[in-house]
Amino acid sequence: MLPAIRAEGLSKRYRVGTPGSATLREAFSRWRRGEPDPRELWALRDVSFSIAPGETLGIIGGNGSGKSTLLKILSRITEPTAGCAVLRGRIASLLEVGAGFHPELTGRQNVHLNGAILGMTRAEVARKFDAIVAFSGVEGFIDTPVKRYSSGMHLRLAFSVAAHLESEILAVDEALAVGDAAFHRRCLDKMDELRSAGRTILYVSHDLETVSRLCARTLWLERGGVRDIGPTAEIVPAYLAVLLPLGGAPT
Repeated sequence: MLPAIRAEGLSKRYRVGTPGSATLREAFSRWRRGEPDPRELWALRDVSFSIAPGETLGIIGGNGSGKSTLLKILSRITEPTAGCAVLRGRIASLLEVGAGFHPELTGRQNVHLNGAILGMTRAEVARKFDAIVAFSGVEGFIDTPVKRYSSGMHLRLAFSVAAHLESEILAVDEALAVGDAAFHRRCLDKMDELRSAGRTILYVSHDLETVSRLCARTLWLERGGVRDIGPTAEIVPAYLAVLLPLGGAPT
């Protein structure tokens, strides 16, 4: 069976600082000495892995380890500097709370707008509209401009739209970190439902308990590279063993 996602040598380089902040002489001098350009930041370095159809893969790592950059490349939001990723199926991404929402538009209008951005047809949004709003729990505010929504209300509506997209792949980045306990449980139940329906899910989180519940396998990123990948029951304890002696804690 072909993988739902196959990544080979994914790398992403960013330039930091102001363009032209280094002189030609300085750049040439560094090149002669074989020194890297300090204005270059590699958010990802040679990341390779594959995901089987219907698998839920957890992605963990400290801040700046490349988790969000990886999801943005897989979601076609940004292009890699090197390497490639092959996706078999449509991907729905929930990478930032309320991403794609217009603050001046109402919740109703933003459901239609966000649905279109994610690839839904007008008929598909209309057919699922009631279910999307009911799941989000913002029925009483659906005709209110979203600039008056709390961050939790943004999250609930954004997650609900993405979760009701009939895509083969769902990418979720820290979406469950906002919202009350009841909505958190609804999200987990929905993700269980999507897993049972054979959807492939990428789940980035610092919540290791949720990762352990949802994901049979986990990818551990560190400084933009793959530190390890394997069964979650092995990767999470290994990650904690490195993190906790350094005085860190998952947040």
